[in-house]
Amino acid sequence: MTANAFAGRTLLALAALAFLATASGPATAQERAAPRDAAELQLSFAPIVREAAPAVVNVYASRTVQSRPASPFFDDPFFRRFFGGPGGGPGQGQGRTRERVESSLGSGVIVSADGIIVTNNHVIAEADAVRVALSDRREFDAEIVLKDERTDLAILKVRDADETFPHITFADSDTLQVGDIVLAIGNPFGVGQTVTQGIVSALARTRVGVTDYQFFIQTDAAINPGNSGGALVDMKGRLVGINTAIFSRSGGSNGIGFAIPSNMVRFVVQASEGGGTVRRPWLGASMQSVSAEIAEALGLDRPSGVLVTEVGEGSPADRSGLKVGDLITRVGDAEVADPDSFGYRFATRPIGSTTTLTVLRPRGETVLTVALEPAPETVPRDERVVEGYSPFSGATVMNLSPAVAEELRLDGFEEGVVVSALAQGSTAARVGLQAGDIIQSINGRPVDSTRTLERMAKSDPGVWRLEIRRGGRVLRIALRG
Repeated sequence: MTANAFAGRTLLALAALAFLATASGPATAQERAAPRDAAELQLSFAPIVREAAPAVVNVYASRTVQSRPASPFFDDPFFRRFFGGPGGGPGQGQGRTRERVESSLGSGVIVSADGIIVTNNHVIAEADAVRVALSDRREFDAEIVLKDERTDLAILKVRDADETFPHITFADSDTLQVGDIVLAIGNPFGVGQTVTQGIVSALARTRVGVTDYQFFIQTDAAINPGNSGGALVDMKGRLVGINTAIFSRSGGSNGIGFAIPSNMVRFVVQASEGGGTVRRPWLGASMQSVSAEIAEALGLDRPSGVLVTEVGEGSPADRSGLKVGDLITRVGDAEVADPDSFGYRFATRPIGSTTTLTVLRPRGETVLTVALEPAPETVPRDERVVEGYSPFSGATVMNLSPAVAEELRLDGFEEGVVVSALAQGSTAARVGLQAGDIIQSINGRPVDSTRTLERMAKSDPGVWRLEIRRGGRVLRIALRG
């Protein structure tokens, strides 16, 4: 048998395996079997596609941007006098900018009969208008219900449509196994709805770098630009993931694609139903990975779990009895291998309930019950935009609390005043301040609140000596007033 013939028979055998799993109910390890006769090699994925494909849509996002003419003459004051623009006399302020519309293309998945759609946040992140096209070519305007940059997910809702939409049901992504057959459905390169087939190549991939929650399904089903936001489905036509990223040096599929697990997707969809804000449980503890050296010191046969390095006083972690030096090995019934997998397992638990943490201590294993609560705003954020003539002019600042730290992706134990945003072209932006900077002191005086910072910013010391914490490092900057 030639290599090509062998590959063809293998692909058909995988199709038969998929059908057997579909026909016999929930798949277990014992039910995953090879084809039993030649007839089973003629089976097709078409019934699964007919079930799932109508729920996958094309997403068209557009935004209006201001652009300047490309001609260098418009930057010359002499020519501006004749053609208009700032400083150009009667034509002042005209002809300097033009409006143009930028468009982006992606995919989305309808997950409810009333037209709730899941897509990637990066598909619609800066959009002014969103339109979706169904597989039957009908098009609808859609409103953005929720954008969650941390998971790279967004929720849309079809506007003004009084009908029942085809939709897809969620599978439990925790039941996936490496080797399971999956289909990717989306709109690659804008060519139209396309279905590709592959297997689950790996689970719990953590070094992808496209979201805060690093816990991806890896697949070799071809995923290309335009597939973002599309469906990864199992052999029952259920959603197991939202296709999000590829590993590629050419821009096309190299057989390594990544999808956000359906359990995280379902969590964000449920959050959109509760008011459009994603509220995640907060533990109030810091942790680190277990290296081979730490594992050996703890008497483990291999590195696993996460080591607790700090516990916030009064936090859910503290109240549960968690201590520095504890090794967390499980969240509920799920094993955790590193801080990323812990973050995913903990973040997908519902607020208002409890979960268990299995902890290894020198005297043995113990199970702690922890309350699932959102990060608290222990001090009012008192958001202010700094004005006037100071290095902080144009910066939006807030008082730090665990809630603010969670929003800005900072260490939950930081205190003081944080820069949350910068006006484009502002003094604060030009001197090099960044969102997330914690302003510790000005000319040796501590900054303990936004009110204090605003008062200091109105002074004129001549020389500004700033102490700023950024990414765990302290920066000292001196500026002339």
